[in-house]
Amino acid sequence: MRNRRKFKIGLFSITFFSFLFLILHVTTFASNEKQRIYDFAGLLTAEEVETLEAMSNKYSKRRKTDIVILTTNDTQGRDVVEYMEDFYDEQALGYDRPHGNTAILTIDMQHREVYVAGFYRGEEYLDNSRCDLIRYKITPNLSKGNYYEAFRSFIKTSYQYMGIRPGVNPDAMIFNLWFQLIISLGVASIVVAIMSYHSGGKMTVSEGTYLDPSNSRIIQQRDDYVRSSITKHKKPSNNSPGGGSKGGGGGGGGVSRGGHSHSGSRGSF
Repeated sequence: MRNRRKFKIGLFSITFFSFLFLILHVTTFASNEKQRIYDFAGLLTAEEVETLEAMSNKYSKRRKTDIVILTTNDTQGRDVVEYMEDFYDEQALGYDRPHGNTAILTIDMQHREVYVAGFYRGEEYLDNSRCDLIRYKITPNLSKGNYYEAFRSFIKTSYQYMGIRPGVNPDAMIFNLWFQLIISLGVASIVVAIMSYHSGGKMTVSEGTYLDPSNSRIIQQRDDYVRSSITKHKKPSNNSPGGGSKGGGGGGGGVSRGGHSHSGSRGSF
């Protein structure tokens, strides 16, 4: 009787922990296999979609923001921005929760338009100006029909920009890898030079080491004044305005019908 009871307890324990393991495994699998590439326009091969899904999954986790790509051949009479907003609302996109952190690239093949947008954390780190910069980077490939390369660039650039605090130009020279390498090598060279200088010992030779004051004197002194001249130059005036920005596109963000604010940049390709 006692052995039978132990057998039932053991069987229940195995069944319970197996069920728990299955639930955790399914949950983890669902999280890893979350769809982020919606290629309704059929611009990518199956292999390209798989590669981009894996890439987006990796970078989305690191920034805790879903990086989504949406393409369509038919906006059903809606503007590209409105189409994207409705899709976000209906699909409840978001990494942290439904209608949460999202960076989304929308391609409207019907009207040859592109729209880059960010929601919540995506809106904070990918503001309108950064969305403009991303769109500038990917538009040449879109125009050439290199959609896979454009989408790869969008994912990587979005990930890169979201790693830089808001309000800072993400394309500043200081964030360039080659610039950082050159600065590091320069600092290292200065440190080595200073160490080498101090390791050579103190210099004991001076200007008096090889000079005999009793046998040295000035034999002649002469200072002839010839003339002086003054040259005047007109100071150039600077009436041209400074700065400047890339033109075309833009559009800024907005608010979806579901009440979700987003940043944005739109343009043609």
